[in-house]
Amino acid sequence: MAMKAISSRNRVFLSLTIFLVVLLIGVAGFKTFGGREWSFIDSIYMTVITLSTVGYGEVLDISANPAARLFTSVFILVCLGTVAFVISSVTSFIVEGEMKNILGRKRMEKEISKLKDHYIVCGTDETAKTIIQELIHTKKDFIVIEPLKEKIDKLSASGIGPFIHGDPTEDSMLISAGIERARGILPSLPTDEANLFVSITARSLNPEIRIVTKGIDVKSHSKMRKAGSDAVVSPAFIGGMRMVSEMVRPAVVTFLDMMLREREKVLRFEEVTIGKGSHLVGKTIEESKISEKVGALLVAVRKGGQKDYDFNPPKEVIIQEKDILILIASPERVKELERIAGRD
Repeated sequence: MAMKAISSRNRVFLSLTIFLVVLLIGVAGFKTFGGREWSFIDSIYMTVITLSTVGYGEVLDISANPAARLFTSVFILVCLGTVAFVISSVTSFIVEGEMKNILGRKRMEKEISKLKDHYIVCGTDETAKTIIQELIHTKKDFIVIEPLKEKIDKLSASGIGPFIHGDPTEDSMLISAGIERARGILPSLPTDEANLFVSITARSLNPEIRIVTKGIDVKSHSKMRKAGSDAVVSPAFIGGMRMVSEMVRPAVVTFLDMMLREREKVLRFEEVTIGKGSHLVGKTIEESKISEKVGALLVAVRKGGQKDYDFNPPKEVIIQEKDILILIASPERVKELERIAGRD
């Protein structure tokens, strides 16, 4: 029972340690019983052929020494057990490791096949890590594609998933991530060229998907939009805007930070599109009772097909199909409102 509690890696280390100890005991024993007639090399040779159960032949005759014969008999039994333990430990480590990888991949593939309206994150750099954390906090389904094995191992160790090890610029990787069923993709790879190529590939595989790309060089933003990106975000630009906001409107920044960093109750600015057949269609904001039903704060409405927003809309505004509601709400409230709005 105690051995079962030992991990495969520790079991291999333990077996090799025992093997080394037995080897040293054998050398010391044969040297002791051989006396001056046996050199140190002779003792090592006797130990190795006994431990390996090869039996090429004894260097010196031990038949006349009862103590040496008894030691050899006991040592042979110990060697058999030691070798068996080492072989079983190493085999178990290899087999269990392979089986774990196979079962892990199968479980991951099954989990990915169930995803729908999810988000695909390409890369695991600092920008991507922020994206992943936000998707987790807001309870959005997502999958990560990362080309570097060591970064995949870190993801696996941290429990973040599901994930795929591969090049997100390849069609097969995006298809494996369920791009046909995905709601959006966020390329956040180290170079603009890679992000541009992902955008082109993603748009060709799913013309309806929303693509938000990280653009390092501002000059590349127009090319990314032409390649199919719906939006391009510059980390440097966002960082500069944040610094200015901290300087000229610190109270607003503090308020937004509290929304973003609060862990007990996650609140975000969210949007919900009114779907076809929703019972909200044709009702005024007052009649819809959105705030009372789901506890969300309605901030603005963008009428379907228009670019302008109606901030703090009057209660008599009539909700129509394809209208976009901008709200402050928790992830749970947003899901409830999406159900009411006919999104699902």
